[in-house]
Amino acid sequence: MSEKLPTRSENYAEWYTQVILRAELADYSPVRGCMVIRPYGYALWENIRNALDRRFKETGHVNAYFPLFIPMSFIEKEKQHVEGFAPELAVVTHGGGKELEEPLVVRPTSETIIGYMYAKWIRSYRDLPVLINQWANVVRWEMRTRLFLRTMEFLWQEGHTAHATAEEAEEEARRMLDVYADFLENEAAIPVIKGQKSEIEKFAGAVRSYTVEAMMGNKWALQAGTSHNLGQNFAKAFNIRYLDRNNQLQYVWTTSWGMSTRVVGAIVMVHGDDQGLRLPPRLAPIQVVIVPIWRQDVDKTRVVETAHRVAATLQEGGIRVHVDDREEHTPGFKFNEWELRGVPVRIEIGPRDLEADQVVLARRDMPGKEGRRTVPMAEVLSGVQVLLAEVHQSLFAQAKRFLEENTHEVSTYEEFKEVLATRGGFIRVFWAGSDEDEIRIKEETKATIRCYPFDHDGSEGTCFYTGKRTTRVAIFARAY
Repeated sequence: MSEKLPTRSENYAEWYTQVILRAELADYSPVRGCMVIRPYGYALWENIRNALDRRFKETGHVNAYFPLFIPMSFIEKEKQHVEGFAPELAVVTHGGGKELEEPLVVRPTSETIIGYMYAKWIRSYRDLPVLINQWANVVRWEMRTRLFLRTMEFLWQEGHTAHATAEEAEEEARRMLDVYADFLENEAAIPVIKGQKSEIEKFAGAVRSYTVEAMMGNKWALQAGTSHNLGQNFAKAFNIRYLDRNNQLQYVWTTSWGMSTRVVGAIVMVHGDDQGLRLPPRLAPIQVVIVPIWRQDVDKTRVVETAHRVAATLQEGGIRVHVDDREEHTPGFKFNEWELRGVPVRIEIGPRDLEADQVVLARRDMPGKEGRRTVPMAEVLSGVQVLLAEVHQSLFAQAKRFLEENTHEVSTYEEFKEVLATRGGFIRVFWAGSDEDEIRIKEETKATIRCYPFDHDGSEGTCFYTGKRTTRVAIFARAY
């Protein structure tokens, strides 16, 4: 803990890794490319999971569980799907000391096995819609890994729905994208851009893919969640049909959508500073840490007892709180440790505070005197509740301002390359290019189309790359 963190400006990648390791969110596992999520990191994931799960159930979805192992023949049934995932598959060829008759794929995603089950369960229009979500782990064989952002095994949720009409499936795909955006902005304090993926960037097997894109602290993009309209591709591959009201057999229309533990990485990178994490209050495992301060033993008992009494008051009010009454560390050491771990609010209680019947509140998002205030002991719960709300709004506002200040518009490819090299960020352009043009830009600049944003007003402009007139707008950026 004594060694100083690298700053974000001098080595952003190392800063990110060190923050995760030192704040005890995760650690490297003995299996290359995998990570161990430590209790503090898992508590953060549980809060993410609970906030999402509540939203899924409010929109009529139920949870189920499907097998980890998927027959290879299932993966091969949908042509685009197998082509898209082939390089990432982990395949089991032996079990119980014998070679398997058919290899089993370790779940990279579950469209195929869920499609197989839906074909068994769906018979009539009365069975529709089917709205199921699964909380699970998946495995994708990655060569270059980074804690939370890209690991061979990660945790996620994957929603899979089946509908009677194309319109219902499209509505579902867009609704769930809105659910993700609502979660990210109102729980994680992360502003996002909603849009549609390009043909090259869309999910393997989808008709259309939608995304919420967030800007990280180094101005790179992160795909924070995706929602896919799968059309009838998987329905036809797995023969998922139903009798309609006219007693005619029809294929269903399906969707899938997911958000993973990479959102933990997003929280680190969007909000973190050179002192460490800055966790959004609604997701923070510990929202308030209380540090009792004493110099003489005569004060110790009173101060520590008061700290625990204040903690009980906050807990009764639904606040996640921890009292750090360790005697082997100084208050300064504790302040630094809890700043590193991103706890939104710190409460300091010393002998003088007891005499004044007050406590000192310090905000993680606002260092120095500006972020400190005193509140009467009797008003500590309401004071903390107000402060947590202020911290959330402050983190969101800072991230929103950063996103806006680092989103640029250009009119030529030369300008595009210059801005990308010197300023970075999101580059918003009119786009009439082909798939080949998109690939060429990626090869030359490492920037990809993050999305065609929904917020474009439909006005016409000139494509920065081809010079053609178009009403389509794209956002390019380098991305994780």
